[in-house]
This record gives sequence, C-alpha cells and structure tokens, in this order.
Amino acid sequence: MADDQVKQDVRRFYDQIGWQTESDGFYQNARYEDLRPVSASYIYKCHMRVNRHLIRPGHFLLDAGSGPIQYPAYLTYGEEFAYRLCVDISFLAMKEARKRLGNKGLYVVADVANMPFISGVIDGLVSLHTLHHLPLAEQRKAYNEFDRLLAHGKVAVIVNGWTESRLMKRWAWLQRIMESAGAKISSSRRKNSERSAEEFPKSKPENGPSGKNKPQDKKVTGTFIEKLDAQWLRRELAENDIQILVWRSVSVRFLRAVIHSVLAGKLLLALLYMLEEKYPSYFGVNGQYPLVVFHKSESMDNR
Repeated sequence: MADDQVKQDVRRFYDQIGWQTESDGFYQNARYEDLRPVSASYIYKCHMRVNRHLIRPGHFLLDAGSGPIQYPAYLTYGEEFAYRLCVDISFLAMKEARKRLGNKGLYVVADVANMPFISGVIDGLVSLHTLHHLPLAEQRKAYNEFDRLLAHGKVAVIVNGWTESRLMKRWAWLQRIMESAGAKISSSRRKNSERSAEEFPKSKPENGPSGKNKPQDKKVTGTFIEKLDAQWLRRELAENDIQILVWRSVSVRFLRAVIHSVLAGKLLLALLYMLEEKYPSYFGVNGQYPLVVFHKSESMDNR
C-alpha cells in the first residue's frame, strides 16, 4: 500500500471511528486499553513515566500524534510548558484536544513525518502510540523531524510497541490458559442467564433498546500498524543519543486475561511495576511497550 494511502486510511479511521465517543463516555480507541479498576493504578503509573524525562520549564511542548489527550495522566505532560503544540493527522482529534486544553493548546492537522515548523523551536516532545501507524521508512523520517525540531539539549519521549515482545511470547502459555478458563466461565454464566430468562420471562417493548428496532453495533475495523524491534531502532538511530526504557511490559490482552481482583491482580501488578522500575532497560527491550528517550545533542552544529 502506498504511503499516502496508508495515511489517508489512518485519518479516516480516527475521524470516523477511533475518536468517536461511545455510550460509556470513552473514545472507541479506549477499547485498546485496560480500563478496569484492578489495573488502574498500574496503568496510571506507567503513563506517568513520561514526565520524569521531560526537561522543564519550557515554551513549546510538541505532542506528535496527540489524539484528543484522552487520559488524565497525558494532561500532566504539558505542565510547566507555556503551550502544548498538538499535531495529529485527524481533524476530529484536534477538536477534541481543544476541549481539554483550551487556550493552552495550539492545534495543527499535519503528518508527524513532515511537520510545518522551523527547526530548533521545541523545548520538549512526546509521541505516544503514533509512529506504528507509519511504514518503517516514514517512522525513520519522523525521528529525523523530532531531531530537527528539538532545541539543542532537549528531549523527546516516544512510546510505541514492539512487533513481538519476548516476554509476552514467553508468557503466552499462561495467557492462553487464562483466556480458555475465562471463556468457559463466561459460557457457563451465559447459559445460567438464559435458563433464568426462560424460567422468569420479562416482557419487552416492541421498539427501543430491547425491541426490534435495536440499533446494530457498529462494525469496527482496524487501521494500519507497522511496528518494529529494538534492533531496528538501534540500527536506524545509531547516530543519535537514545535510551530504550520501559513504559509498560505487558500487553492489554495479557492484562485482561491474567489480571483479576479475585486472583490478587493489584498485588501482582504492584510487584511487576517494582521489577520494571529496578530493570527498566531489560523490560523496555523485552516487554511490550518501550519508552524511547531521544536526546538532542548540546552541540550547536547542524546535523
């Protein structure tokens, strides 16, 4: 698929589906996150890892692929910056971001691999779960843009996902067992519910949510994703100063399958977070979601 077509498809997905608000008040894209209470503290602390690497204060924080700034922790990244410059290929994302940031935000619909700003004017940069929507060659161009736009001595923090996580591959057997057990429990509950409904039938209205005119669920399709591994990143950015640390080591699918309140889920995640903090490089390279810290050289020489 041509690069331009990929970008058009990504824009269409987020404008028509990804950033649409659903009945529970969350964006459709939030289904790709684990929002259960049992995981909430762990998820929040992982989100907050971005803050420890940003250099403050500053004038412009560039949020490359900002989306609508959908989680509360994301709002904290802009603290002590005069403006948050939001860039996204989705027009709807910019409208939603404005609702959260108001006059503190600047909003530009643009491609993160070709941004319309002069060099060296950005004091901090964040990019979360964006670059995987680009072909690998375009991902490399996006890193070039980050380097061009950052002021000397400043930092970009990029969160993405590896194509294949060694840890998730190693723990796949546990995920499969828990998913199988969960499917059996759900099936048993559904049969019990159907049996109860047969014994104690309830009248249903002819129209409305339970009647013939119940709206059908919108069929959701995915969008282009091309992820990478640590070897590719180190090779492509060999001339740059980067660190690969951990943002979060486990996938959403793993969390939903394995972590449950009745199985001491909060305690397990607290222990996992402690291990991630102790060995951030190991979990960054081998876990699901790395946090890449990209340092712009102090040198005044142009690259």
